[in-house]
Amino acid sequence: MIIAIDVGNTNITVGCIEKKGIVFVERLSSNRHRTEMEYAISFKSILDLHRVSPEQIEGGIIASVAPELTDVLRGALQKFSIERILVVGPGVKTGMNILIDNPGQLGSDLLVDAVAAAAEYPLPAIIVDMGTATTLCVVNEKKQYIGGVVLPGVRCALDSLVSTTSLLPQISLEAPKTVIGKNTIDAMKSGVIFGNAAAIDNMVLRIERELGRKCHVVATGGLAPAVIPYCDHDIAIDKDLLLKGLKIIYDKNR
Repeated sequence: MIIAIDVGNTNITVGCIEKKGIVFVERLSSNRHRTEMEYAISFKSILDLHRVSPEQIEGGIIASVAPELTDVLRGALQKFSIERILVVGPGVKTGMNILIDNPGQLGSDLLVDAVAAAAEYPLPAIIVDMGTATTLCVVNEKKQYIGGVVLPGVRCALDSLVSTTSLLPQISLEAPKTVIGKNTIDAMKSGVIFGNAAAIDNMVLRIERELGRKCHVVATGGLAPAVIPYCDHDIAIDKDLLLKGLKIIYDKNR
């Protein structure tokens, strides 16, 4: 069994994976002020909750877009005597050829998503990851990462809208009954849910037109279930895509 950690700007996803599949997935807040010991205590609580002992864990792998947290989390895992801890980055084999201007700029989370999508889904593929930002990444039929799109994340855009206006309230992320809102809250919900769904649909169309062929589309990330069901495209939701990619990369580097 291995422990896989995805460090995002907002949340840290923690999961244990064995040969049969994913044992559990939990989330913590990305808190840059917490110490190694504080994260170690959180990890121990999660393992205890799921009745997993540290002795069952043979190794770990971390993908991080928050460099200031990477070493802290690696140190937290080392407190459990986990000797083999990989960090996705230079020197780690992924099997993915990255065809962008500066491969070093590609976020490890997007790379891991692409590795998983190439292994699990038909190609070419578009991977929609809906977290702090909404990203669309493209893997061609040769299993090459050829680029992508970055949009403001659903929650970030909503928080910005509310914080810079005087009369607009915070709202829940649920779809209204109609596109045409009859009140401020329903109008905002329509814009946030249906507007983001429309943006994803249109970007998929533009990417397919540029490639000259249809793509398989898969979505992941914490906000995907709120928006993707309202897209016109047939988009699969795979909430564990990134953890699957981390397991693939860990196995490639045994």
